[in-house]
Amino acid sequence: MKFRPAILLTLLVSVLFLSQSCMTRKDISYFQDISDTLSVQKITRDFEAIIQGGDILSIHVTSLSKEASSFFNVVGETTDQQVANTYLVNAAGNIEMPLIGTVQVSGKSTQEAKLAVKTKLEQYLVDPTVNLRIRNFKVTVLGEVKTPGVYTIPNEKITLVEAIGLAGDLTIFGKRIDVLVIREENGERKFFKIDLRSKAFFESDFYYLHSNDIVYVEPGKGKIASADAWYRIIPMVLSGLTVIGLFISRINF
Repeated sequence: MKFRPAILLTLLVSVLFLSQSCMTRKDISYFQDISDTLSVQKITRDFEAIIQGGDILSIHVTSLSKEASSFFNVVGETTDQQVANTYLVNAAGNIEMPLIGTVQVSGKSTQEAKLAVKTKLEQYLVDPTVNLRIRNFKVTVLGEVKTPGVYTIPNEKITLVEAIGLAGDLTIFGKRIDVLVIREENGERKFFKIDLRSKAFFESDFYYLHSNDIVYVEPGKGKIASADAWYRIIPMVLSGLTVIGLFISRINF
C-alpha cells in the first residue's frame, strides 16, 4: 500500500477542527428566552430617521404651478419629471435652497424637515408639496458575518436583525452574547453591547439602527482557538510532509 502525504494532511486538519467544535445550542441560538407557546410582546416604539450634519438630502418640490416649482428643481429634467436637487447638511445643521435661503434641518426627522421647507416655500408657491429623503442612510456591519460591508438603506429604517441578515448572518464563530453597536450623535460616540440570545434587546435603543451606525460581531473563543491551533500545527505539518517526501524520494531512488 502506497502512503500519500495528502492523507496525513487531511487527517491532521480533521482532528484539528473536531477538537475545536465544542459549541452548543446555547452558544449560537437567537432569542432563547422566547417560550415554545404563543408569546406576544407589545411594540412600544417606532423609528424615524433623524437628520445629522454631513447627511445628503434629496428634495423635490411640486405645486399647482409646474413652472414656478421648476425654480426649486434646477438640476434638470427627465422625460417624465423634474429631477430632485441634493443638498449637503453643513456642520451648522443647515441646507441652502434657492430663493428661500437657509433651512435648519439637523436634529429633525424627515417629516419635520419637510414641514420646515414647505413653510418657507409657501411664501412663493401655492399649495407646495415637498418630497424629502436622506440619500446616504447607511450602516456598516463588520466582523464574524458572511458578507461584511457598508449597506445603503433606501427606506431610512432598519433593525439590527435586518442588518445582520443583509450581511448574510453571523458565522458559526460569531459571538451572539455581545454584538457591539457604535453610534455617533450629539457630539458623542456611544458603545453598546447586545445579547442576541435574549428577546430583551427588542426594547433596546439600539434595536433600530441609525444612519452611520457600525455593527461589529466579535469572534468567539472557538474561532480564536482554531486559528491559534492551526498556526501552531502548520509548521509541524509542513515538517512532517517534508520528511515523508524525502523518505519516499529515497525509496523511489
